[in-house]
Amino acid sequence: MSTAADATSTEPTELRAALDRAAGSTTGATEAARPAARARYLSWLLAAAIVAAALNLRPVVTSLGPLLDQVRAGLGMSATVAGLLTAVPSLCFAVFGIAAPALARRIGPIAVVAGGMGAITLGLLARSSTGSTAVFLLLTAVALAGVAVSNVLLPVVIKRYFPDRVGPMIGLYSMALSVGTSAAAAATVPLTTALGGSWRMGLGVWGLLGAAALVLWLVTAVLRRERSSTAAGRQAGRLPITRSRTAWALAVFFGLQSTSAYAAMGWLPKIYQDAGVSESASGVLLALVMVVSVPASFILPNLAVRRGDQRIFVVVLALCGIAGYAGLALAAGTASWLWACLVGLSMCAFPLALTMIGLRARTPGGVSQLSAFAQSLGYLISIPGPILIGSLYQWTGGWYLPLGFLALLLVPQMAVGLRAAMARHIEDEAPPAAA
Repeated sequence: MSTAADATSTEPTELRAALDRAAGSTTGATEAARPAARARYLSWLLAAAIVAAALNLRPVVTSLGPLLDQVRAGLGMSATVAGLLTAVPSLCFAVFGIAAPALARRIGPIAVVAGGMGAITLGLLARSSTGSTAVFLLLTAVALAGVAVSNVLLPVVIKRYFPDRVGPMIGLYSMALSVGTSAAAAATVPLTTALGGSWRMGLGVWGLLGAAALVLWLVTAVLRRERSSTAAGRQAGRLPITRSRTAWALAVFFGLQSTSAYAAMGWLPKIYQDAGVSESASGVLLALVMVVSVPASFILPNLAVRRGDQRIFVVVLALCGIAGYAGLALAAGTASWLWACLVGLSMCAFPLALTMIGLRARTPGGVSQLSAFAQSLGYLISIPGPILIGSLYQWTGGWYLPLGFLALLLVPQMAVGLRAAMARHIEDEAPPAAA
């Protein structure tokens, strides 16, 4: 028969066991929560790093334009060499972008983008202190090489680490890129004046923005301890990408939209000025083109991801561009803001192209190969465009033919875009080669 003493003696033991079980479950829950909290922290850090990188992808180019005359005078640069600077970005994007997937397979995309931020920082800071035209061009190419590999691999990073949030992250990336583009174009001259009027300070200050992005990417690389993506590359397989019609359509679409964008950014102020718009007002209208694309660059990828295909967006953006160029040709001085808004909307074909690159491949490895192919070939296609626009203007003495050419160019852009926007994957059209 059990006694009261026996019951009393067993109660502490059972109580201790219950407390131990409760403590063990609490400890287990805490230990399980730690990886989840770390993953959230790393995701927020990587998102901030992507925004910082995007802000640095265009100041290399757009900060130079407003100060080009001062740079030419300071370095004794000829007009021919200065003209070469307008073609160098697209050429560097094409040439160096090809190497990005191989580098990513070897050391990982995060490490390569960190290296790209380092190249941008070094190029921007160093070129502002040189007195040699040749060295200036070389250091500009170094910075553009960093831009090129980052151009290709940032969509890969998004696909790999945010597979369920491709649309929002591409939108965030595109919006930050637009902000960086417009900020460098608008703020370089005021910053130069505030820093004493030297073009060296006006160009070099953008290297500080690159340094901030470099720090973020180095911290991200260290915390993630990312291994090389060789295994992922093997899993995806080497795709015979040239056999994919979708890949070719994306490359041509990317090239045609780049042609329109670079031509518009380069010549739009001159178009307005020839129509009687003042220099200051033409600069504001160019800024309006870029400002319009900032919110649209965020909203469009989110809308595009929700659909099985993106053909409706291809058509709408092309029609906006055709209407905008027609308005500029016929009445640039009337309703000037309307034509600027339409052209700005048509330039949102860039974030749409990035979104489609992320959606047209199933794996990060496939996105890497598709991104390199589409962007490298696309930037090569875009090189003659701004030069041809200038030649047509010089030959005719007016803007009817150049603007008509840009409007006409949107027809094949729409045609190949409709093919690229279909809900297909390049792995189905170009199966990976056997190991």
